[in-house]
Amino acid sequence: MHWQTARFRIDLSRPKVMGIVNVTPDSFSDGGRFASTHQALAHCEELIVQGANILDIGGESSRPGSPPVSLDEERARVMPVLRDAVTLGVPVSVDTYKPEIMREALDLGVDIVNDIRGLRSIGTSGAITAHPRCGVCIMHMHGEPETMQREPMQGDPVAQVRAFLETQTEPLRRSGMDMARIAWDPGIGFGKTVDQNFTLLKRQGELASEHALVVGWSRKSSLGTVTGLPVNDRMAPSVVAAVLAVERGAHVVRVHDVKETAAALKVYNALESQ
Repeated sequence: MHWQTARFRIDLSRPKVMGIVNVTPDSFSDGGRFASTHQALAHCEELIVQGANILDIGGESSRPGSPPVSLDEERARVMPVLRDAVTLGVPVSVDTYKPEIMREALDLGVDIVNDIRGLRSIGTSGAITAHPRCGVCIMHMHGEPETMQREPMQGDPVAQVRAFLETQTEPLRRSGMDMARIAWDPGIGFGKTVDQNFTLLKRQGELASEHALVVGWSRKSSLGTVTGLPVNDRMAPSVVAAVLAVERGAHVVRVHDVKETAAALKVYNALESQ
């Protein structure tokens, strides 16, 4: 399987590591650490050295309870970083749900749009289909960041997540878009209970499709619930969750701890090659 993006055809025969770069003051794990353009670009370069295959750059926190960020503020945060990140030799993803940011980022040469709202915002599908080759990651989120954990989803999460992802993919399919450009993300932690998150992991195979599967467990609160560890002490459970996700069919894992995850996946790949 491959994931077609603007500049790269990503080979998914082995799992890939997507390194998180939060150009924000308030992200749940590393908010403020990489808020300046200089800090963010230095972090991008460090993540590539550590083994990141893809960089995911975002300018708006999606932590539970976080307020939305204005278009101008998000543009000011991410565009200078994206402009230089696309010169670093790896696929670059922009984490946004705003069609204006999508279009501007793609014009800079960004490869992938990673939309936590799953193309629900007006104009986002058009921004994707208007581009001849860019990749897109459609994520499932129940509700909105400000309220999603106060009113989490009810019932079987797997069936609901798959139905949503299929529904949001269908307009792209009807447009004639190459399905190799589309990845799915079940949205671990986005409006789901701890049990639902682990159900999604256990039954992740039911989300298998013709699309790449991107999964992000890194430092999520569900890992804190089962281990009792605070957010910045969750590296070990995050790495375990990433490997378990890959074992159950994930093609890309979105992580903060790139070096440790890349090392763990080398062990996994060595076993798989036997």
